[in-house]
Amino acid sequence: KLEGLKTIAVTTNGINLARLLPRLKEAGLNAINISLDTLVPAKFEFIVRRKGTGLCSKAAVLILACLLFLQVNCVVMRGFNEDELLDFVDFTKDLPLDVRFIEYMPFDGKQSCFEIPCGME
Repeated sequence: KLEGLKTIAVTTNGINLARLLPRLKEAGLNAINISLDTLVPAKFEFIVRRKGTGLCSKAAVLILACLLFLQVNCVVMRGFNEDELLDFVDFTKDLPLDVRFIEYMPFDGKQSCFEIPCGME
């Protein structure tokens, strides 16, 4: 209800989104970023420490059905999911959403972001 506010967005792993989506939409939510780093259930469970790839898929379908803008963020990690990039492209090529591949940048909390080597020379 703020004047000039055009977008209300949330970033989520999608686990509880299907349950919460109706209330969030009612509150004005109109854009969602889902963090989905893998399409492999065992890898997904390892990352979020619970089952849920099916819940993410259900949430994505509901988001699209509600006509909300959906973006999928995928952090690419060597030795973990870089072999899935084409699977992500194939999975989303016919869907009205954006997929953003993000470079993994390790951070241990003791360095500033400017001191972290990004692998680009």
